[in-house]
Amino acid sequence: MNFVVPDFYPAAAEIFVAVMTLVIMLASTFARSIARNLSYLLTQATLIVAAFITIFTMDGEVVYTFSNLFISDLMGDFLKLMIYGSTAVALLYGRGYMADRKLDKPEYYILALLMTLGMMVMVTANHMLPMYIGLEMMSLALYTMVAFDRDSPRSTEAAMKYFVLGALASGLLLYGMSMVYGATGTLEFSAIAQSLHNQTANTTVLMFGLVFLVAGISFKLGVVPFHMWVPDVYQGAPTAVTLVIATAPKLAAFAMAVRLLIWALFDLAQEWQMMLMLVAGASIVLGNLAAIAQQNIKRMLAYSGISHMGFVLLGLLAGVVEGDRQFALNAYSSAMFYAVAYVIMSLASFGMVILLSRAGFEAENVEDFKGLNKRSPWYALMMLFVMFSMAGVPFFIGFFAKLSVLQAVVAAGYFWLAVLAVVMSVIGAFYYLRVVKLMYFDQPVDASPIRAPAEVRVMLSANGLAIAGLGLMPQMLMSVCAYALLASL
Repeated sequence: MNFVVPDFYPAAAEIFVAVMTLVIMLASTFARSIARNLSYLLTQATLIVAAFITIFTMDGEVVYTFSNLFISDLMGDFLKLMIYGSTAVALLYGRGYMADRKLDKPEYYILALLMTLGMMVMVTANHMLPMYIGLEMMSLALYTMVAFDRDSPRSTEAAMKYFVLGALASGLLLYGMSMVYGATGTLEFSAIAQSLHNQTANTTVLMFGLVFLVAGISFKLGVVPFHMWVPDVYQGAPTAVTLVIATAPKLAAFAMAVRLLIWALFDLAQEWQMMLMLVAGASIVLGNLAAIAQQNIKRMLAYSGISHMGFVLLGLLAGVVEGDRQFALNAYSSAMFYAVAYVIMSLASFGMVILLSRAGFEAENVEDFKGLNKRSPWYALMMLFVMFSMAGVPFFIGFFAKLSVLQAVVAAGYFWLAVLAVVMSVIGAFYYLRVVKLMYFDQPVDASPIRAPAEVRVMLSANGLAIAGLGLMPQMLMSVCAYALLASL
């Protein structure tokens, strides 16, 4: 037997998070009296230490380990850091909300860590098997978190919809992976790419597999026509859980799309580019038009998220240009920049919804933002930053995210697609500006003071200012995204 001892060093962060999840599970079992606070503090500490481990183990080189199942590269490291940060902020925002509803239990934080571990595995997978395992670990944790409020029929219904549709999407993805294996004889991304390059793969079977893979990716990103779960789950889940679903998992789904489509199946780019073109165009149109009719702000942000994910796919499809590596890099980095920008904006938007909610009251309707400027001019300003950024108003991060993607689409020659995206963005600006109008020009329905823990107020303010600050200096984040991809391609 030729057993090779794997190099555990590149996977130190994943191993640490897995061990700490078990430690928190045991600690919360034996220390029931302080389990809630202890679990929260240990979870936040785990995410912070994992970030330091990731930075410490980052050397800029592409490293394979565990028989090439695991890849350590700058793109994965950067996305993991963003996943830690967004998960930590989401838990910080949602802690008071969950406590008010008696849902602040140790199991919630254990599930959050398991979800994070699943996303980390997805981001660092170089093989379809760990990719699928990571995806299922993330998804099962999310299904449970949506149903965490067991006494709420709405949450239970949302969790059932999410679970049934998620299981269907996982089945499609797994079937696609099996067809890729049948066509190429391997599940390793680099070996699949080599098989395609050498023209030894069964192209007919591979094409069928590709369709199923794109369907699975589309579901996880929540884009048309696999978007049905998004508004219902966003509305039905507790807002703190909606915040979690709307942020970090999008980065993991982006990593999955890059690994599968660009790393493994780039030689079929002409085929998957057309699929993404249809999916992205339909998502931008439906997302913006459907959001206009929504009175529930969580549903509005859900449809908004569908259109934003359509923009991310535009960046991926625009990079398919024969022989121009630099152009492809610009397009993919614009998609990555957009995904990161969207996560930052989503944290602030759902953070504001949580801020206005309190025990016995859900600030779920657009009308609940009426007169916010009279109640708190500062938080009204933060929400204005968020809405302007999501609408693509200069000079916020959302504007430069849209601009970078549209530049890549135009450079690729798809003028009609860029025009469609711009027209839909202009139409979509209506529902963002409606929230601003209600905050500044309407009388408040509820004049009660806004109360929140100091750490939430500080973080939410920093979140809003980051949207404005990164809009004034977008080049820094753009450069990080481009460098991470350049070192990984």
